[in-house]
Amino acid sequence: MLDNHDNRNLSDVFKELQQAQTTNTNKHNRKHYVPKKNFTSHFRTNSAYKDYDLKLSHIIVGCGILIVGLAVLFPKNTSFTQSYAKEETIEEISEYELNRHRLNIQNIISENADMDRVKEQVVEEREIEFETKYNNNPTLPKSEEVVTQEGSLGKENVTAVKTYENGNFVEEIILSKENLVEPVPKLIDIGTSEFLAKHKVHIGDTMYFVDTSKLKETADDVAPDVAEVKKSLDVKLLELPSEEWCKVSFDNIEGYTKTSNLTSSYTTPNITEKNRIQKILIKVNIDMELNKASGLTLNDYKKIFTGIPNDTNKIFQNNYTTFYNAEKKYNINGIFLASIAIHESGWGSSQIANDKHNLFGYGSYDATPYESSFNFTDYSEGIETVAKSLVKYYLNPSGTKIYDNETAAAWYYNGPTLKGVNTRYASDENWHSKVFKYMETLYDRLQ
Repeated sequence: MLDNHDNRNLSDVFKELQQAQTTNTNKHNRKHYVPKKNFTSHFRTNSAYKDYDLKLSHIIVGCGILIVGLAVLFPKNTSFTQSYAKEETIEEISEYELNRHRLNIQNIISENADMDRVKEQVVEEREIEFETKYNNNPTLPKSEEVVTQEGSLGKENVTAVKTYENGNFVEEIILSKENLVEPVPKLIDIGTSEFLAKHKVHIGDTMYFVDTSKLKETADDVAPDVAEVKKSLDVKLLELPSEEWCKVSFDNIEGYTKTSNLTSSYTTPNITEKNRIQKILIKVNIDMELNKASGLTLNDYKKIFTGIPNDTNKIFQNNYTTFYNAEKKYNINGIFLASIAIHESGWGSSQIANDKHNLFGYGSYDATPYESSFNFTDYSEGIETVAKSLVKYYLNPSGTKIYDNETAAAWYYNGPTLKGVNTRYASDENWHSKVFKYMETLYDRLQ
């Protein structure tokens, strides 16, 4: 019997448990009348009880096995009470759960039902950004930037997985990249020269000498000289080997000078005007050609002739415009013309100048200077007459086109210089030197 009970499975135990419950129920539902004095029946009943007790122990063992099985099959958080507890216990637990942090299951379901999450794999051609590289350049003004190479975008094929939620892009995972075109970097030079920055100039610009100085063969104080450059004259900046020395070009001659010798129109605003005057002055010499305009402006003439101490009667100051106009009309150097007048009239103090408005002694002969000299109505008439005469007979070769569609007669032409004019114009062999001194005096008033 014991061996048979031990070999029973869980199903057999359940069946026996059901049978026992059914039998027990039937016994309780029936009424039993046992005779008090029937000992035989009494003993039989005890035997039955003994059999019943044996079956009950089997049932208890089966229930234990069942409980252990349920504990294994169902986790701790599984609601065992919902399946096996009494109805009133379920109600109590439900009420307890509702009073604690109750979850709105309907909302949770609704929110997740509306969520549309989509993933897709794509292969796209994309641009690759180029990088920008900076290089220091000592031949540029400090902090100035110059683009030496423009950058260009590259191209690549990109394989990626994109994620969208409700149609909106959320994230991307790059799987692979394949370069198609390499990007070209952008190159920018950054200037470091404080000298160029100070004067606001670049290589190739014009600069000016602050003082007369020598150009050197190399960037060295003891190097041989190659040229002398006068104050205010301009040079072209060629190279900047250092902050102390630079290479320049002057009148097609290249050489080196210290950067401290140079200035610019930014640093010295009036240097361009000084340069203009200096360019005129360096051409002033005793052999200069006089059948050309001086290049001076009307303001230059005013500056030259205003306030000259020797011009006591202010004749030249009052007629500077006449000298300027004669230069423009007849293509003659007006300072040369005025210098003849100063020399011949003693700054307008001679009797011929005062009586006949003739500053040049025009028409005079050595034997009878006063009587033979021309008489003019005013100084301007005499100035224009002498200017035309010099242009037509002394300063230009025969056939040269001059004023009023005329041509030069060149009767006394010996070259367009002071010496050439001196040959036939004056008997004094040193006349040209004396006149030139007056020219230098007048030109010097420009500085």
